[in-house]
Amino acid sequence: MKKKFISVVVFALAAALGLFALAGCGGVGGAAASSAAGASATAAAEFDGKFVVGFDQEYPPYGFVGEDGEFTGFDLELAQEVCARNGWEYSCVPINWDTKLEELNAGAFVCIWNGFTMEGREADYAFSKPYMDNGQVIMVRADSDVATLSDLAGKTVGTQVDSAAQEVLEGDQAELAATFAALETRPDYNIAATELDAGALDALACDLSIAAYQMSQNPGKFKVLDEQLSAEHYAVGFKLGNEALADQVTATLQEMAADGTVEALCDKYAEYGISFDNWVLK
Repeated sequence: MKKKFISVVVFALAAALGLFALAGCGGVGGAAASSAAGASATAAAEFDGKFVVGFDQEYPPYGFVGEDGEFTGFDLELAQEVCARNGWEYSCVPINWDTKLEELNAGAFVCIWNGFTMEGREADYAFSKPYMDNGQVIMVRADSDVATLSDLAGKTVGTQVDSAAQEVLEGDQAELAATFAALETRPDYNIAATELDAGALDALACDLSIAAYQMSQNPGKFKVLDEQLSAEHYAVGFKLGNEALADQVTATLQEMAADGTVEALCDKYAEYGISFDNWVLK
């Protein structure tokens, strides 16, 4: 879905609080060359101030292609403001979600910042502190007879490939998934939501924030079950060894929350399912 989340009123509010419009970053190259994963001092030395964000361009409202063809989104705006406050050079690059860890470790970008669930991935990444509440949920059509997780028995459930939802259903919730007629993956949640609406899928396992976005864009079409598959948080993921950089991003996000910048940005994206009530980093 290619939407442009900009209005005159929002820009007025953003200007008053020091926010600024995103610059396009299509066609951006990689980050500074990385050596093999090593000690924190080595990783820190690799960062030369060029802050390249890796993100999924099909993950609205956190990262996506705007109507003007430029990359935009809630998380990308957070990243750009963090860079401005630290004097870093911001850019972003769309990534292959299936190979994100390998690309990060190879130095293609500095971090993954895109509605990125940290739980279960702590051994592979140096994370910032969590900044947003999230959960894995089940979304169904509004007229569906599925009301509880147990009602999914014999149903075809979809999710995004290599997503946190897939990890949960193949891990802690594997017993539940075993009752499905099938657990199918799709390249991204937009495709999966379209298939759910068309009846090709009976249910969609996804992030709570993604469900909120899909319901905001498709009023009356979907609903979310009260029972969650898991409770989680979003954080910014860096290469192991880059803990100092992750801590600096955390400190800057806390500063932005304290001066009202984050709340203003949440308000800007409120109609797309973003709520400051879910912000946890104070």
